Amino acid sequence: MITVVVREDQIAVLVVDDHPLFRAGICDRIQSVDDFIVVVGEAGSGQEACEKIDASQPAVVLMDIAMPGMNGIEATRIIAGSWPEVAVIILSVYDDDQYVQAAVKAGARGYLLKTVEAAELRASIGRVARGGSALSPSVMRTVLGHMSGSRQQAVTLTEREREVLELVAQGAANKAIAKQLLLSTRTVEAHMRNIFDKLDVTSRTEAVTLALRTHSIRLPDGS
Repeated sequence: MITVVVREDQIAVLVVDDHPLFRAGICDRIQSVDDFIVVVGEAGSGQEACEKIDASQPAVVLMDIAMPGMNGIEATRIIAGSWPEVAVIILSVYDDDQYVQAAVKAGARGYLLKTVEAAELRASIGRVARGGSALSPSVMRTVLGHMSGSRQQAVTLTEREREVLELVAQGAANKAIAKQLLLSTRTVEAHMRNIFDKLDVTSRTEAVTLALRTHSIRLPDGS
């Protein structure tokens, strides 16, 4: 087994999909000329992905959903529970609400469609590696489209909490939020803890999707 050496300024990525040709295509798309993303391994199933985490030590896992044996949702749940420092981005052909919600509840920090442009995929990897989240526009529309049927009640967030969570919904990490709102990073972290408690969630992506469903936050025009 070849060990890939990753510099501190690079992001180690594990690519998980049961189609070898698709994995190869993803590897080509995310390894750009600036070389800030490095593929440290590939896996063809959820189980194989979990088995390779310790050896490859990825910062981000690109995870398909429909795979033989252990699917991507279950693998995401295991990774989020056993390796919370590893961010999982679901990369799927499905934008159905049931898949999005299942992935978010499993601990995924992003959900993108396989049609995503290479530049946006690389940017999303960077965002989740820095603690942000990533939802493709069509997935976001799916979430918004199902809000009218949601029976959940809107949670009362303070104006500052709404500002913070709306920036999270745009993919901003805590440091970027702090800079934009002229706050300390610790203050942003405190707001996020309060948001998690109020929404009864455990991840940024779950907080965003629930807040959108209940109209607790709004996205900028054009999102």
